[in-house]
Amino acid sequence: MSTIKKLEELVTQGVIPDIDERLDEIFEEIAGNKEASEDAKEEIEELREFKADLKDLLDDIKNGEITEEEAQEIIDDILEAQNGEDEEL
Repeated sequence: MSTIKKLEELVTQGVIPDIDERLDEIFEEIAGNKEASEDAKEEIEELREFKADLKDLLDDIKNGEITEEEAQEIIDDILEAQNGEDEEL
């Protein structure tokens, strides 16, 4: 499997669903509190921006604008970020 295909699968099957799950959690917290904290609002905005960037990345993949090397760098960055999140928990 090409690195580009691995990146596409990582984004579509891992990262975007994780973002959607976190957004759902935040909205549930807001519904429970009847009000969104500033931190929650900021996190929602950051997650929405990140998701939009990932959709742009998927468009770039679809249009053949990503090289194997770029795909590997992005995969490495995503995995590093995910590992950093795991350590924070």
